[in-house]
Amino acid sequence: MSAENSELRKAGLKVTLPRVKILNILESSDSHHLSAEDVYKKLLDAGDDVGLATVYRVLTQFEAAGLVLRHNFEGGHAVFEMAGDEHHDHMVCTQSGEVIEFFDEVIEERQKKIAADYGYDIVDHSLTLYVKPKKS
Repeated sequence: MSAENSELRKAGLKVTLPRVKILNILESSDSHHLSAEDVYKKLLDAGDDVGLATVYRVLTQFEAAGLVLRHNFEGGHAVFEMAGDEHHDHMVCTQSGEVIEFFDEVIEERQKKIAADYGYDIVDHSLTLYVKPKKS
């Protein structure tokens, strides 16, 4: 049994060809953040006959099953990334739309301290920095 089939079954999803192909694209892509349209274009480039509506439906199913995370960054459409164990935050270039992942322990600790100062523990968080290239 392939790794994709195992992942789908573990997530409680029936193994179908479109699901396997879409999961494979998400796992093997150089870009960790793909829109539904990006996935659709990769399927077309590979000669696969999967409709855009199917791509949207499968990505929504993957999100509900916890296989992918959906991000709705300002000024753009939703992008998806494989759900992983490693927490990270994001920077989004306002000019190119590029999404950069980063992790900073100082930022993480500061957020915990701020929450604690107000009498809370962080359950989850999302930090997105909107950036532009520095002028030379």
